[in-house]
Amino acid sequence: MHHLIMSPSLQTLAVAGAADNGLVPLAITAGVAFAAGAVIFGAIFRKKARHDSDLVAKAQAEADQIRKAAQEKANQLVKEGEMAREKATLDAERIRNKVAEERITAKEKFDNEVSERRRELQKAENRLTAKEDNVDKKTEQLEQKVLDLEVRDRELKGREDALRKDQEVFAQRTQQQLAELEKIAGLSQDEAREQLLSRLEEQLEAERGTIIRRFQEENRQKLQEDAQEIMVHAMQRYSGDCAYERTTSTIPLPNEDMKGRIIGREGRNIRTIEAATGVNVLIDDTPEAVVISCFDPVRREIARITMERLVSDGRIHPARVEEIVNKVKKEVENEIAKAGQETVQQLGITRLRPNIVNLLGRLKYRYSFSQNVLMHSIEVANMMGAIAASIGLDERKARRAGLLHDIGKAVDHEVEGSHAIIGAELLKRAGEDDEIVNAVAAHHEDVEKTSLLAILVQICDTLSASRPGARSETTELYLKRLEQLEAIGNAFDGVEQCFAIQAGRELRVIVKPEKVSEDRATILAREMAERIEKEMRYPGQIRVSVIRETRAIDYAK
Repeated sequence: MHHLIMSPSLQTLAVAGAADNGLVPLAITAGVAFAAGAVIFGAIFRKKARHDSDLVAKAQAEADQIRKAAQEKANQLVKEGEMAREKATLDAERIRNKVAEERITAKEKFDNEVSERRRELQKAENRLTAKEDNVDKKTEQLEQKVLDLEVRDRELKGREDALRKDQEVFAQRTQQQLAELEKIAGLSQDEAREQLLSRLEEQLEAERGTIIRRFQEENRQKLQEDAQEIMVHAMQRYSGDCAYERTTSTIPLPNEDMKGRIIGREGRNIRTIEAATGVNVLIDDTPEAVVISCFDPVRREIARITMERLVSDGRIHPARVEEIVNKVKKEVENEIAKAGQETVQQLGITRLRPNIVNLLGRLKYRYSFSQNVLMHSIEVANMMGAIAASIGLDERKARRAGLLHDIGKAVDHEVEGSHAIIGAELLKRAGEDDEIVNAVAAHHEDVEKTSLLAILVQICDTLSASRPGARSETTELYLKRLEQLEAIGNAFDGVEQCFAIQAGRELRVIVKPEKVSEDRATILAREMAERIEKEMRYPGQIRVSVIRETRAIDYAK
C-alpha cells in the first residue's frame, strides 16, 4: 500500500509531464482516482489496525486469565501437596506406632513362650530327675533281691540234698516194711493188689447199679422236659404264616354287564373258558363276582388269572380266551419251576430230580384244610432240621424228609390212593434213600415205621398242622371277624350303612353325601384300609368300597 501513495513532488512532476505530453486532463483524473484509493486504503488500514489492537487486547486478557488460573491451580496443588505430606506424615506415624505395638506384643508373646518352654523344660527335668531316682532305687532293690535269691538258692540246694537223703532212707524202710508184710500175710505184693482190686470192683459194681437206677429215674423226667422244650423251640422258630384257600376262587367284576360278556352269545365264551382250563365257572346271584371251582389247584389258578385278564382287557371271545390261556399256562409253569427251585435253595437241599422239584412247585397252589401245602412242607422241614440237630440225627436228611413228606399231594387228585403212598412211590422211582421213602410212606400210619426219622416226620407234620392258626378258622371266629370288620366301618363319621360281604373279603360302605364329599370318600377308603390292616388278622386281602355318587376303592393287603 505504501508504494502506491506518491509524495506531492512526484505528483507535481507527474502532472507537468502529463501537461507536456498533452495529457493534463487525463492525469488530473488519474490523480483524483489515486487519491480516493489512497483514502480508502487508509481507512481499511486503520480499521485493520484497530481490529489487530482488539485481538491483541483480547489475547492479553485471555493470557491474564490463563496465568491467573494456572496460579490458582498451582496454589491448589501446593495445598494438596501439603495435605498429602501431612497425611503421609500421620500415616507414617500411625504405622510406626502400630509396628511398635506389634513389636511389643510379639516380644511379650515370645517372652511368654520362652517362659512356658522354660517351665516345661523344668518340669521335664524334674520328672527325669524323679525317674532317675526311681531307677536308682529299683536298681538297689533288684541288687538286694538278687542277693536274697542267691541266699535262698543256697538254702534250697541244701534242703534238696537233705530231702534226697530222706527219700533214700524212706525207700529203704518201705522195702523193709513190704518184706515184713509179705512174710506176715503170706502173699506177694501183686497178689495182695489183685485181691484188693477184686473187692473194690464188687463194691463199685453194686454202687454203680444203684447210681444208674437213680440217674435214670431223675433223668427220665428231665429228658421228657428237654424233648418238650426242643419241640416247642422248633415250633416257635419255624411257625410261619398260613395262607387260606379252598377249591374255589372268587373273581370280582367291575359291573354286572361283565357277566353277560363272560357267558357270550349262546354260552360260547364260558364253554370255551371251561374247556380250555378244565374248571367250572359258576355265575350266580353274587353281585359283581364269578366263582371258579376245580379240585386241581394249578388249573384253578390258570383259570383265575385268565379270567382276571379277560375282565381287565374287556375283549372276550373264544379265540382271545384260548390265546390268554396258553400264555397263562406258560407263566404258571415257569412260576411252578421257580417256586420249586427257590424252596430247595432256601432249605439247602441238593441232588433232587427235576420232576420232584417241579412237583414241589405245584404244591404252591395246593391247599389242605385251608393250609398251603408248600408252606406247610417248608415249616415241617425246618422243624425237623432243628429237632434233628438237637437230638443228634442227620440234619440234612431230616430236612429233606420233611420237605418231601407231602409230595404226593401234588398229584393225589390224578392218582388214586393215599398221598403218603403216592409220594413214597414217586420218591422211590426218583432214587431217594430208603429211609426217606419209608418216612414219607409211614407218616400217616399207612406202613410200619422203620426208623426214628419216620417218627420225627409224623411228629412235625402233626405239630405244623395242629398249631394255632394253621388250619381253617371256626364259625365263631369267622362271625367275630365279620362283626369287627363292620364295626371298623361304622366307627367313621359320615357312614350311613356298612356291610361285610363276599365272606368277609369286601367291606362295602355307604356314606351320607351331605357329609362326605367325593374327595373325602377316597381318603375314607384309605383310612379304613389302614385301620383294618392295623387291627385285624385275616387271610388274603379285604376290598374296601366306599359308595357315594361315585365309588372309591382301596385294598387292605
